[in-house]
Amino acid sequence: MSPTTRSPEDTLVHSYLYLRRAIGVIGTALPVVLIIGKLIVDGGGLQDSISAYFYTDMRGVFVGSMCAVGAFLLSYRGYEAIDDIAGNVAGIAAIGVALFPTAPDNPSSTASLIGVLHLVFASIFFLTIAFFAIVLFRRTSEMGPTERKLQRNRLYLTCGVVIIACLLAIAAVHQFFAAATAGLHPELWLESIAVMSFGVAWLTKGEAILGDVFPTPAVASTEA
Repeated sequence: MSPTTRSPEDTLVHSYLYLRRAIGVIGTALPVVLIIGKLIVDGGGLQDSISAYFYTDMRGVFVGSMCAVGAFLLSYRGYEAIDDIAGNVAGIAAIGVALFPTAPDNPSSTASLIGVLHLVFASIFFLTIAFFAIVLFRRTSEMGPTERKLQRNRLYLTCGVVIIACLLAIAAVHQFFAAATAGLHPELWLESIAVMSFGVAWLTKGEAILGDVFPTPAVASTEA
């Protein structure tokens, strides 16, 4: 076999790495693109949350990005059934976030119901991606972890904990500090941190961050 010719197994490994990186790029870029894009396209101030950009000229970017993430997650396959289930759940939730927008100001009863569905899908999405980072991504093959794998595991754990902490902080703001933080857009910033942490975890899973120095198909394919 020519040195430049990849085996089917090697091609499959690289395809999964690129898939993971694609998910990561969308996650890390989405908050920045939405915030800056709106300021450039139609000006005005910040929205109260990432989901609120659905009601701006950045709607297409928001919906398209979440649907793309959902499609990628639905096509993601790991080495155990739990990977496939988690990917499917997160993928459906991501698409649900896109198709069922957050409730606008002074919503109708129908819009309020849709807003509740949005919150349910968003909660499922964030909890599932936190599960990916804290549990699934940190598993190690029987050969034992490399030093880079140990470094990645610490980063996965950090990303997952940050996502959970942001969710708890959002809930606390809504429950206790809504009036005091009015105008500061805490939900927007906390959601942005959570989404970017999700992106960093998937970029790391795709070995765009802390990749093995001399990866081989056998080593690269040992992670689910």
